[in-house]
Amino acid sequence: MTLGITTAVVFAIAVLMTMVGRGGGNFYVLAQIVVGVGMHEAATTGQFLMFATSLSAMLVFHRRRCVAWPMALFIGATTSVMAFVGGWLASAFSGPTLKGVFAVMLLVAGVLMLLPVRDRPASARAGWGFWRFTSGGESYVVNLWLAAPVAAGAGFVAGMVGVSGGSFLVPLMVLACRLPMRLAVGTASVMVAATAFMGFLGHASGGAFDPAWVLPQTAAAVVGGFIGGRLTLKTKPKHLKLAFAVTTLVAALLLLRTLAAG
Repeated sequence: MTLGITTAVVFAIAVLMTMVGRGGGNFYVLAQIVVGVGMHEAATTGQFLMFATSLSAMLVFHRRRCVAWPMALFIGATTSVMAFVGGWLASAFSGPTLKGVFAVMLLVAGVLMLLPVRDRPASARAGWGFWRFTSGGESYVVNLWLAAPVAAGAGFVAGMVGVSGGSFLVPLMVLACRLPMRLAVGTASVMVAATAFMGFLGHASGGAFDPAWVLPQTAAAVVGGFIGGRLTLKTKPKHLKLAFAVTTLVAALLLLRTLAAG
């Protein structure tokens, strides 16, 4: 019964989180904790479910040309490596410490996405550290002095606490790089998949993984990711942005509540 309910919850999370460009790690981890799974096993499970969800969504976004592959490959490589390091070092920290870091990360990301932003490409810049690329016929310029450190930090923290990093990657692409929301969501699905997989390997090396418990949830996550990707393409960008902010802040408050409860 517990597995069935958890699997249904995972499906709902996969649909909603795919729509806002996140693998759903915060809610996946919370879902595991609520039913009594320990923090380290919950983080490992969350990483694997994020990988499955994002891989499914990525196929949908790629077909509709909603992935900025140059950015996905550059930032994705950075976050993936740091996610492995974070997952590998996670066992050195207590469960409450990981929860605290997790909650602060979510609060910051949620507030950032409430800030207004014009949905247009960034203006041209020249010089070292500014990278121009084209995606979908539009030209974008990325400030690597800002993007690279934030991506590295996001990957490390994501791997450590068992989340995707999408909580920081989508705000980074929308607010700092000025990518349209749909393109940011589609690109984030690629980076989330890579980050989650590397984070999973780091966590799983400690043995905190139960296939019998995880695989039914994985099937639900794959279907949810596909459906969520299709819904993203039909939803207005401003609504996607607001949904990202609200779900992130809700997750932070729920996590703080579990932390306060001990």
